[in-house]
Amino acid sequence: MSRFRKDPDPRFWRLNRSIEFDARLAPYDIDQSQAHARGLREIGVLDDDELERIVSGLENVRERIGQAGFSFDAADEDIHMAVERLLGEEIGPLAGKLHTGRSRNDQVATDVAMVVQAHSLRAIELLRAAMARLLEQAEAHRDWPMPGYTHLQRAQPVYLGHHLLAYFWMFARDALRFEFALESARVMPLGSGALAGVNWEIDRRAVAGDLGFAEISPNSIDGASNRDFVLDYMSAASICSMHLSRLGSEIVIWSSSEFGFCELDESFSSGSSIMPQKVNPDSAELLRAKSPRVAADFLSLLGTMHALPLTYGKDMQEDKEPLFDAIETVEGCLDAAEGMLAGISFDRERLGAASGDEMLAATEVADLLVRKGVPFREAHGIVGGLVRDAVERGVALSELGEEDLRARSEHLDASFYEVLRRESWLESKRIEGGTGSEPLARQLDLARETLREVGEEKAEEEL
Repeated sequence: MSRFRKDPDPRFWRLNRSIEFDARLAPYDIDQSQAHARGLREIGVLDDDELERIVSGLENVRERIGQAGFSFDAADEDIHMAVERLLGEEIGPLAGKLHTGRSRNDQVATDVAMVVQAHSLRAIELLRAAMARLLEQAEAHRDWPMPGYTHLQRAQPVYLGHHLLAYFWMFARDALRFEFALESARVMPLGSGALAGVNWEIDRRAVAGDLGFAEISPNSIDGASNRDFVLDYMSAASICSMHLSRLGSEIVIWSSSEFGFCELDESFSSGSSIMPQKVNPDSAELLRAKSPRVAADFLSLLGTMHALPLTYGKDMQEDKEPLFDAIETVEGCLDAAEGMLAGISFDRERLGAASGDEMLAATEVADLLVRKGVPFREAHGIVGGLVRDAVERGVALSELGEEDLRARSEHLDASFYEVLRRESWLESKRIEGGTGSEPLARQLDLARETLREVGEEKAEEEL
């Protein structure tokens, strides 16, 4: 750096140096550099021999970095400079030609876009595996009644299979969000230079095709300064982690002694250091706990990019740590969730007993009155009075006498007791998307079809 007479102050160097975390870009930077070299050969900057030496030298660099015990030099500022230095050790001064026609600004943006593509595909793959487990469990428990909850209070009965499919559809939407992030990252910034483009007429589209990008950035300023694709990935990861936290929370609650609805496999549980009887659902608790971390990663980068003038500022170096942390966290949680779902076991007796509470039929009784011409709001009040009568006397709704019914409404007769039969509560929900057996069967068919489609187009493109 001939412009400078002083070395960086060690305090600034520690703040500025990014090799500790951007080393993960190495394989992407090497792939990109090889494609860039081929682009330089096409315009005559390199000859065939030079291209072969650079491509081969970069392969040697890849191998060296991947070796156990490898460490970067203290003078390596970032992965791009490290790769260039290592390439120089392999092929000498020729390595200096490789940076012709690019800036670290468009170089790093391209590397990060490649990372987002790779890990969007990985997230979709992991989501598909978790969805397959949910579908498997939903089919196995399609006729197991359980209470559904609002405010964590028993509300209406549902089938366990119906409840589990709620998470299937959450994950299906997550897959769509990661697909959007994938498409967002398939626009190649390389060729934008520092901000204005470069002086070399490299065939950007050929380089993009070489690297698997679908398009090139149409504006060099936007190409160098864009990190929307990272935000798209992290937004998808944040919402996905939130869904996983809800699943984890319910498993924690359901596996408690008070509920006893399910039990995790021992391989996803832990014991207590002092209480030998304990089996703790730690894996589910961690699903619950990791969500705010990923959301914080997203907000961290959003804050970094907020009001940042175009084009590049060193602030943008802060895109990598939150991205890498979000990637590790969401992928680890999705992988664990699939394992948890594979080994979880449910207690049909406990679920059935909890769903047999006659109070869960209150809405059914209100609908009975509506069918007899009573406005729903009035019916709601009548049934509320019956519930209060039963609670105050300490009896079940079915133990109320016909006189008690007539005291509340002239429309209440023996059909009231028929409605309280448990099997009618679930099967009355015949509306599309409801918990009844018929709509649930149709929902399972739709879920199977959806699962086949998740990632299908992307897998074909990869082939």
